[in-house]
Amino acid sequence: AGSSSPIVWGDRVFVTSYSGSGPNVSRTLHCLNRTDGSSVWDFKVDNRGTEDGMQGYITEHGYASNTPVTDGKLIYVFFGKMGVYAIDFDGKKKWEASIGKMSSNRRWGSGSSPVLYNDLLIVNAADEGRALFAFDKSTGAIQWKSEADGYELSYNTPTVVAKHEELVVAVPGELWGVNLKTGKLKWFAQTNLTGNVSPTTILDGETVYTFGGYRSSGSHAYPVGGKKDVTDTEKWYGRSSSYVATPLLHEGHLYWFDDKGMAFCTKASDGEVVYRERIDGLSRGGRPVYASPVLAGDRIYVVSRYDGTFVLPARPEYKILAQNKFSGDDSDASGTPAICGDEMFLRTGKFLYCVGTP
Repeated sequence: AGSSSPIVWGDRVFVTSYSGSGPNVSRTLHCLNRTDGSSVWDFKVDNRGTEDGMQGYITEHGYASNTPVTDGKLIYVFFGKMGVYAIDFDGKKKWEASIGKMSSNRRWGSGSSPVLYNDLLIVNAADEGRALFAFDKSTGAIQWKSEADGYELSYNTPTVVAKHEELVVAVPGELWGVNLKTGKLKWFAQTNLTGNVSPTTILDGETVYTFGGYRSSGSHAYPVGGKKDVTDTEKWYGRSSSYVATPLLHEGHLYWFDDKGMAFCTKASDGEVVYRERIDGLSRGGRPVYASPVLAGDRIYVVSRYDGTFVLPARPEYKILAQNKFSGDDSDASGTPAICGDEMFLRTGKFLYCVGTP
């Protein structure tokens, strides 16, 4: 089971999964042959008695929500309170590091994915350590650690702004710009994104868009590269928002499905809503979409949890072009698919699929 996304490098596909729950959970990084899906190797970490029980939102996403990342030499995985691991392409551990064993007050588990920048591996350990970590990607040595209670309930993956050497991370009630070299706070802005913040901040040149918060509490646009309090530099605020999924930015527009079964398109320039439509064929109630939309050619693909994949035109015109479901698979699909060439790699709670033209 799991809700992380697969990643592809050359002729290999990597994806994580888990079995068991709470103190008895184990996690695995799978390496598969890209051509036929056969197993090349598995790297498994057995339980260490540190994880929270299967409760609250952990029942929604499980214990394998963090997508791995690779530089072509090592694969880096974040396994919650079990730590961070660097694995070589033969399935051997290069290093491991602890990031803490704390829990948020809501005990919702881990959600953020690791990020590579030059020689650094960045990990948002909001749940486990109330901190951002920067590791030497080759050795696992901590280069810096940024601690703050404000990180609690920040489940988004940090966004690298290379030009300004900063990380942008959304936390409850604020947006932070963190110095990539030191971990020190460079700037902050007050936002309306209260409670848990899951969508990753989107970089668009000199602007970032941030979404999420409890009950999808809105969206903001801010310039990057600021100093101290930049709240007054806000470019726009919109009431429309995603709850978990990160919206797709394409040709000046932002696209997403929200947790109430609505499809959105807004202008990136000012947040104006272009369309807001109820999605026929998508289950009502609960949270029908966790995966983020992806672009392939002139189509947008949105994977729902139980109703298959929806296909829309990649332009500001609402239309469902197709809805495709895997027969015989009743498990949830919460991970964002990976697009590589003319193939799509999509995981559900039970299977990993490769979709393409034979």
